[in-house]
Amino acid sequence: MLVSKSKDTNLYRNSERRSLFRFLALYITLVMLLLLVLGMLHYRSHEALMLSNQRTLMLNHANKQYKAIKKLHNEEYPENRVYPRSSQFRSAIYDLSGKKIFSLLKHCPEHFGKDIYRISKSIHFLKTLDDNYYLGAKYLFIEMDEDFTWRREAIKEILLYGALALVVLGIFGLFFVRIFLRPMRDSITLLDNFIKDTTHELNTPISAILANIEMMDREQMGEKNEKKLVRINIAAKTVSHLYQDLTYLTLNHKRKSNDEWIDLKALIEDRVEYFSILATSKKVSFTLDLEASRLFIDGVKIARVVDNLISNAIKYNKRNGSIIITLRENYFIVEDTGIGIDAQKVNEIFERYRRFNSSEGGFGIGLNIVKSIINEYGLEITVHSLLKQGTTIKVEFPKNLKRKEEGVNNG
Repeated sequence: MLVSKSKDTNLYRNSERRSLFRFLALYITLVMLLLLVLGMLHYRSHEALMLSNQRTLMLNHANKQYKAIKKLHNEEYPENRVYPRSSQFRSAIYDLSGKKIFSLLKHCPEHFGKDIYRISKSIHFLKTLDDNYYLGAKYLFIEMDEDFTWRREAIKEILLYGALALVVLGIFGLFFVRIFLRPMRDSITLLDNFIKDTTHELNTPISAILANIEMMDREQMGEKNEKKLVRINIAAKTVSHLYQDLTYLTLNHKRKSNDEWIDLKALIEDRVEYFSILATSKKVSFTLDLEASRLFIDGVKIARVVDNLISNAIKYNKRNGSIIITLRENYFIVEDTGIGIDAQKVNEIFERYRRFNSSEGGFGIGLNIVKSIINEYGLEITVHSLLKQGTTIKVEFPKNLKRKEEGVNNG
């Protein structure tokens, strides 16, 4: 089975994508705010143009109405007076104190100092009359129903030009952000190349150190030299673990998977024994609660998962701390009493090159490898952590990897 590189690439580029999305989100938000302001200004300009056109028309109506009021005022027979009306507008007259004399308006006037304004779905025009006070009137209001054609045109133009501007500015933003992110991409590529070159040089000396440590006769050593040998062994195994991660990162994740039935209980016991010397140096104890469990998976890859979880539990544990490993048929749990992780940063622990404690060694690739293997085989991983209390990581096995064994047995 050829491992898909897409999942690994997704993890590899998480930081770059997140930076890209954050920049674009901020950029588009600012662009939309700018377009909103411009849209409001465009809307106001359409409104002002409409009121300007209406002012000319309504002024003519007001002048005609004023003449009709003067004529009515001067008629000889008051009992026959009828307030002049028009099918084109409605009007009202108010006295000097703003008291209504007569009104045909739908809406009461809101302003006595503003010549034209919109009110509900109508437009009011105010004409201040001369001091002759015909019919006692000082203020003449003209009211017309508003034609909303200008508004529909304004909104249509705002949406059209705004959408075009958003697309164009979004393309420019994407272009610029890629230029800004290029140094980060180049740095990651440089680091990857450095890791690949370094990995090739580590294998021979690490193998030689570990082989010679195993062959040394401890019975002929003094206590002082034996302690030195233990420290050398610890250092060599630390580098060996790092080498295995680097090898997987640069080589193994591209190879064909060799899936087979893995005895997880035996694997965990073997890896705990391997890391026991590192745990002893930090006075960290293991508690194993293991039941039989088999999984159809690549042995190298599941070993990387187990190794990195145990290694991290030791590395970030407290002195005199403990590690509890629980294995059941469908899951295993690695629990430590270490420094813990801030709840807001738990989701970031699987990012490549992400380290939360600069005092500890490593490249920050172990949990990234774990996540890539988890994704590849459809396993489920959950992390629960509290600062200064410890971390619990649970890996659950999918049913399909267990059913294969049932199919083999039934066959």
